[in-house]
Amino acid sequence: MIASSFQTTLAVFALIILHIRALDTFKAAVYEHAVILPNDTKTPVSWDDALLLMNKNMDILERAIKQAAEQGAQIIVTAEDALYGWKFTRETIFPYLEDVPDPQKNWIPCQDPHRFGHTPVQVRLSCLAKNNSIYVLANIGDKMPCNSHDSKCPSNGYYQYNTNVVYDSEGKLVARYHKYHLYHELQFDVPEKPEVVTFNTPFGKFGIFTCFDILFRDPAVTLVQDFHVDTILFPAAWMNVLPLLTAIEFHSAWAMGMRVNLLAANIHHVRLNMTGSGIYAPHSPKVYHYDMETDLGKILLAEVDAHPRTSPTYPTAVNWSAYTLSIQPFPILQNSFRGFISRDEFHFTELSESSGNLTVCHKELCCHLSYRMLAKEENEVYVLGAFTGLHGRRRREYWQVCTMLKCKSTNLTTCGQPVETALTRFELFSLSGTFGTEYVFPEVLLTKINLAPGKFEVLKDGRLVNKNGTSEPILGVSLFGRWYIRDVPLSISGGPAPQQKMYLIISALLMIIALQNIAMV
Repeated sequence: MIASSFQTTLAVFALIILHIRALDTFKAAVYEHAVILPNDTKTPVSWDDALLLMNKNMDILERAIKQAAEQGAQIIVTAEDALYGWKFTRETIFPYLEDVPDPQKNWIPCQDPHRFGHTPVQVRLSCLAKNNSIYVLANIGDKMPCNSHDSKCPSNGYYQYNTNVVYDSEGKLVARYHKYHLYHELQFDVPEKPEVVTFNTPFGKFGIFTCFDILFRDPAVTLVQDFHVDTILFPAAWMNVLPLLTAIEFHSAWAMGMRVNLLAANIHHVRLNMTGSGIYAPHSPKVYHYDMETDLGKILLAEVDAHPRTSPTYPTAVNWSAYTLSIQPFPILQNSFRGFISRDEFHFTELSESSGNLTVCHKELCCHLSYRMLAKEENEVYVLGAFTGLHGRRRREYWQVCTMLKCKSTNLTTCGQPVETALTRFELFSLSGTFGTEYVFPEVLLTKINLAPGKFEVLKDGRLVNKNGTSEPILGVSLFGRWYIRDVPLSISGGPAPQQKMYLIISALLMIIALQNIAMV
């Protein structure tokens, strides 16, 4: 009897241990959705027609959610704009919106569908989560009534938000996030301030933001650095921009740079260069998808560390300037030239030999490269480039970028233009820079837009190096830095914030002085 009781105790103890170990990891899913778009119209459709379109998209999402649950996934992330697309004005989006309550209201829409008015989309999403015992993140539109006497209240009496909702495995609304950094989304309003949204599960602490938010400090960096989330849920409608900002390239780099899990679900729309989803861990991508050949959606699944900071594979912190401060810079060649990546003027120097050590500088940023090619292809040219400054036409985000990339042709004026294929393999590369920011994201992009899991690493002194032998053909190797404190924030109305106008004037004057000094030299 005693022996039997002892054996029972051991069995129960073993089950407890297995349960605890199971919570150390979880199975995640993301779904890249080929959205069914509405017809173009300048007048709003009816509520019924809007719901009809959204239900068509949810029919597809339902199949993905069921498939994920059947394969053991505990959480699934679906894409931004997955229910209705993006071609809207403030008026034409309105029939697609619902009132999304605060999650503190403790609401399970599937069980109490009429508590907050007409909410068929939320009810269906809640039931999908509940009936499949899986956490579901979806992106929907929220309309929030406001006081018409308030000067900030829009003329229709509602704030309209690009919104993420999360339902737990019982169908309960556990998180709501309003996108802060909109990208040409005139149908939506900007919240008064960035929202920092987290929620806890038996398999870790999660944070949420959406698409363009990832390029800014708030809420993206704040969630990781100050709120110590384990995993970010990231729906996107991301248009790929070579050579630095394809979805799989930058999103995997962000996960590595921030040392956090990132579950990224993109829209699939080939004509707008929208593809690229993945499940990214702090040390390397778990699984990713990039497809410009078909119009099909794709589900991805992977096992992920629930608490990556306690994992033995968790990468150490990086001092991005340690190596560059410890060496004498390589000689700066006189044949450097200027070229553009998007609208940013880079300083380039050519990798004219099959191996070498190069330095190129732009203002305070100097980029160092040691390299050795397996063989120098006669019809392929690579350059080392540096850029530091406010990025693009918007002139809001301060970038610091060191990049080694393939030029579009042997004509150096094509350096920085999009390239999708390469033949050159590298036996060695080591890229570093004199970064003024601690937020640097390491990118390696291979021919035909592929990542290189396990084929490169970041050393704690700030060098991005290859490992495990010769690389596959390389399109680009980059250190993408964001110097957030030098950003120029915008007011809610879209113009420069008043306290930033003097900054812009001073920046312009300094640029004029710098150009005059260059002309004198």
